[in-house]
Amino acid sequence: MSDFETVAAMENPAARPGPAGEQDATAGKPAKVRSLAGDAWRDLRRNPIFWISLTLVALVSAMAAFPGLFTANDPQDCVLSRQHAGPSGGAIFGYDFQGCDTYARAVYGARASLIVGVCSAALTGLIAIVVGMLAGYFGHWVDAVISRVIDVVLGIPLLLAAIVLLKRISSDAPSVRIMAVVFVLAVLGWTTAARVVRSSVISAKEQDYVAAARMLGAGNGRIMWRHILPNSLAPAVVVLTIALGSFIAAEATLSFLGIGLKAPTISWGIDINTGRAHMRESALPLAVPSTFLALTVLAFIMLGDAIRDAFDPKLR
Repeated sequence: MSDFETVAAMENPAARPGPAGEQDATAGKPAKVRSLAGDAWRDLRRNPIFWISLTLVALVSAMAAFPGLFTANDPQDCVLSRQHAGPSGGAIFGYDFQGCDTYARAVYGARASLIVGVCSAALTGLIAIVVGMLAGYFGHWVDAVISRVIDVVLGIPLLLAAIVLLKRISSDAPSVRIMAVVFVLAVLGWTTAARVVRSSVISAKEQDYVAAARMLGAGNGRIMWRHILPNSLAPAVVVLTIALGSFIAAEATLSFLGIGLKAPTISWGIDINTGRAHMRESALPLAVPSTFLALTVLAFIMLGDAIRDAFDPKLR
């Protein structure tokens, strides 16, 4: 190999020396460059925790959307003569103190909990994106004011404030209670996601593509929503995925205390409270909804952790 060929091979490894007139099949083809999302997906595919948590999330989502696929029993079919009856062919986990199928109520309870969690996370994300974008992009006094507001909201205990606010709602209509819980959780839980969005926007607005868009005459609105936002969403999605599990747990806690959802709505928190009062007679009415709740919250937290690890360059 000549000195020229040696230098060429060092500069371009794809260019290998060969007989005159012979060309490498890969010569002249640019190397395929993976994006951040491509690298993250490659890592996620190799992570068993991601697949386990994703399977649990898909199972709970299917349970909430199509509960009839998981049980043929009616959760409202309660007969007192079956009070605390043990497991049987018709009810694999027995009956509660009202004679209701414990398993059927746990299956149908997934719907209310998932609706509250998803809607709360969506509303939280909307608030966090708007507030975080404004603070991170404009900076100066806008950032200072918004940061102080975030500090104030962070200083308010979520459950305590939720109890106080939900106590003011006198209506027991299921739709009203669900929307009230969603609104309260979102209003009190947007601060962490907003800080993440703010940090991502501060980093993204210094990039060359933002300067190029500004030089081409793009306004602030177009730069924020068309250029900065798509490149700042990944960290917020991770935070919201973890927050979704926390919102489901918060809803169950509020319903357990009699502040959140109320009967006739079927909720894991309501059933846990009912099972606690009669756990000496039968432990299954308490254990079954508690297990469903724990697995659901754990699945969303594990999923968020797996996505965070995949998107964090420091962990590669």
